[in-house]
Amino acid sequence: MREAYRGAGNVAFIRVAAITPLIHQFDKRQEKARVLLARHRLSQSQLEDPYAVIPLQRFIAFFEDAAHALEDPYFGAKLGSVFKPADIGPLGMLFSLSPTIKDAFERIARFVNSLQNSTSSSFVEDGDACVWTYRIADQSIWPRRQDAEYSLAASCQLVRSNFSSAWKPEEVHFEHDAPADPEVLRRIFRAPVLFRQSSNRMIMRTDDITRVYRSDNKELAAILERHILDLIGETDVGSSLTSKVTTLIEHYLGRRPITIGFLSEELGMNARTLQRQLEREGTSVRTITQAYRRQLAANLLAAGKKTSVAEIAQTLGYADSAVFGRAFKGWTGHAPSRTGK
Repeated sequence: MREAYRGAGNVAFIRVAAITPLIHQFDKRQEKARVLLARHRLSQSQLEDPYAVIPLQRFIAFFEDAAHALEDPYFGAKLGSVFKPADIGPLGMLFSLSPTIKDAFERIARFVNSLQNSTSSSFVEDGDACVWTYRIADQSIWPRRQDAEYSLAASCQLVRSNFSSAWKPEEVHFEHDAPADPEVLRRIFRAPVLFRQSSNRMIMRTDDITRVYRSDNKELAAILERHILDLIGETDVGSSLTSKVTTLIEHYLGRRPITIGFLSEELGMNARTLQRQLEREGTSVRTITQAYRRQLAANLLAAGKKTSVAEIAQTLGYADSAVFGRAFKGWTGHAPSRTGK
């Protein structure tokens, strides 16, 4: 099994290049843009340099506010559906040079931190399918529906514009609650869309994404990769085993049992070595899993009445709602049904 991981940093930022399409949407709406930028303490001068960085939390709030101001709850997904490789600079070029769709997503997972950190992105082979996962690691940044739908729709559009206009994923998952009309998203992705999942992800058939479309221009790819690594080095605060374990939990929670043996196998290391290294980082598999479950449960319970306790229990990988209920009561002192009341 091959994996590409990029863990979360400590200082959450996003490069202006990653949000260029959003900025262009306001070119003809100068008054709304001025009001929104001021509300979120973003200056026009900041947005003129594609390599500049802005706080990720501020951008996510701006994105949610923009959808509300434009009275379009599907704003992010629609924006992603017209995305172009040039919109993300050298990473978009590297994606478009890739010989296969699989190579392209592996590069996205490897270099996502050139555009934004505090982000978990993984590409994992899982039997006859491959799964690309995207998720902001900072759980305090919520809601973030527009960013999630934009990011997955943009990734889907990158494939269609560079490989095959008829391409579609097998399935699309989102961590947030279902919108009023999920059919809008199903039309954009041309695939089943599931909500209240443990992470945002696209599931793809391996035989669809391993077809070779072009020769790999290794010389140009190497130049682009060097440039992207330099960008990451400017702001990267390092990766850790904790972040890699968290990425695996995000990917498999609710789909497979999360055990030390399973995680160590995925990471290609001895189970005892995994435990010792996590101890040196001041944590454990149980601690990471419980923290992730607790925060995800809180987000899902706060998402709205559509989310049942039984559905949350399944998403979090519990045997049933009773087991989840006991765990939740241990965290908070009360039953999950009382949250938000």
